[in-house]
Amino acid sequence: MADADSRPTLADVAARAGVSKSLVSLVMRDEPGAGAETRRRVLKAADELGYHPDSRARLLRSGRSRLLGVVFGIQHAFHVDLVTALYTAARDSGYELALSAVTPDRDETEATTGLLQDRCEALIMLGPQTPAHALARLTTRLPVVVLARGVRGADVIRTADADGLHLAVDHLGRLGHQRIAHIDGGRAPGAADRRRGYREAMDASGLSRHVQIVAGGLTEQAGTTAARALLDQSHPPTAITVFNDRCATGVLDVLLRGGKRVPEDVSVVGYDDSHLARLAHINLTTVAQDVHTMTKLAVARAIERIEGADVAHRTIVVPPQLVIRGTTGPATT
Repeated sequence: MADADSRPTLADVAARAGVSKSLVSLVMRDEPGAGAETRRRVLKAADELGYHPDSRARLLRSGRSRLLGVVFGIQHAFHVDLVTALYTAARDSGYELALSAVTPDRDETEATTGLLQDRCEALIMLGPQTPAHALARLTTRLPVVVLARGVRGADVIRTADADGLHLAVDHLGRLGHQRIAHIDGGRAPGAADRRRGYREAMDASGLSRHVQIVAGGLTEQAGTTAARALLDQSHPPTAITVFNDRCATGVLDVLLRGGKRVPEDVSVVGYDDSHLARLAHINLTTVAQDVHTMTKLAVARAIERIEGADVAHRTIVVPPQLVIRGTTGPATT
């Protein structure tokens, strides 16, 4: 009988079932060598004791952990969606995830070091800020897959971010908007491509004279600051594209508090199609990144590297889609 304060062991199960430890081990590994009645008795004893095989220890003894480390930013709503989908993709491939968050008090170096200590077989880094040369050094230690950021020296799964802004601007143009502004993401991953896509789309639509890029960021506060600056103008925009959905929620808050109707007075387009955009009271038109495809590809690439497979292309670019909801409508001025 196992001590009440200790985890039951293989020996405890063997004693309860009246068989040897080696026979219990065979049953727990679902290997041949035990009769049906013995198997039933062992499983019944394990259930009564609350015994669960320590598969992690067995894997480590074999030199494997089947763990994929994930570095993510706790401040990113979109990262929550990516992590959720990564769990599914990893489970379907027979792997598990070990998570390590980047917080205001914990940088990427610390987050990454923690996963290396956990003996992860590969890392998946979500929109990392780590410089390219440091990522390249990290790949000499274990496979690294970068998700949602273009970078040299590592395997990359990312969205065609410039194309996403083309979709947003073209949509607004078809609604009759000309004064279309863009609130950017500063130095965040994807921000430069989204700025470029905005400029290209405005130029292609003959709206170069209305190009206006306002400093923004990743958070609601960044959105509120940028939106106030836009509303203070003598001729404010009739439509705004925003770096991400979280920043866009700050924009919506300022517009509504300022008496502006959305979308009747101002249309707003976010980016990511995170869970925030899908909330009924936000109902945000946004550019969707294909989370399911991106995470599935990221896990597959990590496993390819672990198994030493040949990889033809280090970067895979996934097309975005525009999701039209309630924050965009025809221009009225």
